[in-house]
Amino acid sequence: MDIVIKLSQFLLSLSLLIILHELGHFIPAKLFKTRVEKFYLFFDVKYSLLKKKIGETEYGIGWLPLGGYVKISGMIDESMDKEQMALPPQPWEFRSKPAWQRLIIMLGGVTVNFILAFIIYIGMAFAYGDTYIANSDLKDGLLIENKAMQNAGFKTGDRIISIDGEKVARFDNGINAKVVMGKQILIDRNGTEQSITMPNDFVDQLSKHEKAPLVSIRMPFAIGAVAADSKNTALQPKDIVIALNGQRTKYFDQAKTVLENNKNKTINATVLRNQKEVQVPVIVSKDGKLGVQIGGLGMESLEKLGYYKISKQEFGLLESIPVGLAKGKDQLIGYGKQLKMIFSPSTGAYKQVGGFKAIFDIFPNTWSWEVFWTITALLSIMLGVMNLLPIPALDGGHVMFLLYEIVSGKKPSDKFLENAQMVGFVLLITLLLFANGNDIYKAILGK
Repeated sequence: MDIVIKLSQFLLSLSLLIILHELGHFIPAKLFKTRVEKFYLFFDVKYSLLKKKIGETEYGIGWLPLGGYVKISGMIDESMDKEQMALPPQPWEFRSKPAWQRLIIMLGGVTVNFILAFIIYIGMAFAYGDTYIANSDLKDGLLIENKAMQNAGFKTGDRIISIDGEKVARFDNGINAKVVMGKQILIDRNGTEQSITMPNDFVDQLSKHEKAPLVSIRMPFAIGAVAADSKNTALQPKDIVIALNGQRTKYFDQAKTVLENNKNKTINATVLRNQKEVQVPVIVSKDGKLGVQIGGLGMESLEKLGYYKISKQEFGLLESIPVGLAKGKDQLIGYGKQLKMIFSPSTGAYKQVGGFKAIFDIFPNTWSWEVFWTITALLSIMLGVMNLLPIPALDGGHVMFLLYEIVSGKKPSDKFLENAQMVGFVLLITLLLFANGNDIYKAILGK
């Protein structure tokens, strides 16, 4: 069932983005009285799953879920329809339209992608508000279990003060992305400020270790379940271990250290049970375990127990607009920085480029509209930016040649555009094979 939910979110998000992107080309083409021959979700190589012709346009769903397309008459695109291009230009064809109209048609797809992302962020600000922990409330710092972070010089208990000179005011879901992009990070360690210079190949180092959040909040040792063969049946689900062997263990990472130091021993544990402290003797295994499953606590429970003060800001419809626009701008800038790292070989970030499996993997196993829209907004920005790259066969390639035509007054020949389209198509296939090859490589190695 988990895989069905995950796949459903993936296909719904992908379909939504493709249809709206192609609609961005379709609408201005129709406004400028340009004939659109096909409008397809997914590619209809040899045959389609569903199709219906309405007016001059055939609408359909293809069987190959690698994208979608609109086929515009008189346009040199991936269809490479040379027979049509060999005929005299017709008034309804793309090539017969003024350069400024062709430019608007080509920019329509990415424009819709960016507008969609900003609309989603505005809607999410209105629907969900903004939940976070103020950085000043992280009295005991953060949990640092990621090996690459530890190698860079971070330790559990550190509190991040600023990233590249920008003060960190809150801890939220965006902090890990900011750390990845950071070059100079100022931390507070036991009351002393310390600056850490991030390794240039930090992203590459991340791929060499087990996946774990770069930073996360420290959590209490909450018991979710007691194994049937556990020697510690005196422990109960929902117990919270607050002391072991006389040492206070406010957080699970502290408890883990005490257990490591008391392997094969029987020690006393203090647990919080129904808001009362209860003494329980526990047997520590040779592996430093208690034979229990760790339980998760929600933000509301953490606040009630006094671990963190959870801040939530709600916005009216008009208030949501600047909040959503700011969120979209930050994501757009952040993705631009990621691309810069990918195209800088020294960072090793190109090794982390993924294909469809990487996108599939970011969707959760449980349905959450908040998470779904968050991922969809980010993917919309990614799709928009990638399509703007000046590669022939992408929208950005067409835009590049149209801008040349507008500035110089000279239109590149159809033969030149056909050759450029072929080169761009080969380049795109190469990038597609590389990205999905990375997915296969990581799947084989289990990374």
